[in-house]
Amino acid sequence: MNENVTVFSHPLIKHKISQLRDETCKTKEFRALVEEISMLMGYEVLRDLEMEEIEIKTPMETTTAPIIKGKKLALVPILRAGLGMTGGILSLVPSAKVGHVGMYRDEETLEPKEYYCKLPEGIDQRMILIVDPMLATGGSADAAVQFVKKKGGKQIKFVSIIAAPEGVKRLSEAHPDIQIYCGEIDRGLNENGYILPGLGDAGDRIFGTK
Repeated sequence: MNENVTVFSHPLIKHKISQLRDETCKTKEFRALVEEISMLMGYEVLRDLEMEEIEIKTPMETTTAPIIKGKKLALVPILRAGLGMTGGILSLVPSAKVGHVGMYRDEETLEPKEYYCKLPEGIDQRMILIVDPMLATGGSADAAVQFVKKKGGKQIKFVSIIAAPEGVKRLSEAHPDIQIYCGEIDRGLNENGYILPGLGDAGDRIFGTK
């Protein structure tokens, strides 16, 4: 495993991903599980946020205490499935700014096509989390990271719940300067570019569409 790739081993994350995979998991439960998993993963992903000391007055005395420094965090979901991960991470860092990258996958080439990219101000000063529940071929992830870099993003992390080895390889080789976080790395892709065993189309299952 590349040193810039982290696969989570926490029992709660593993347990909830197994529930997520089940084809009988309904939209409401699926959406809630994605949010819960994202929050659990976010706790670890954000452990290196930069801190600074400030002076505060407690009911007892004046002291110094640590707070998150500077421009803080930018959360960038890849539309549309990435939206399902936003709430869980925002519950940890409500002050985070949220941008969006919109892409769709060409069903013949399996390559991404961009249709929207809007990022918060001061993106070059922020830790950026690009989130998408599935890292399959790596095409959309690669393109999203390129878009963010073109806008000035430097400190980038990519977070997915389930990944395929092909997607992890493509993303890590294309962008060795970013950190990649996955809940699970599955066996591989089928002929249509879907992860196996996977969980189907995350966007359809989050939003109840087919």
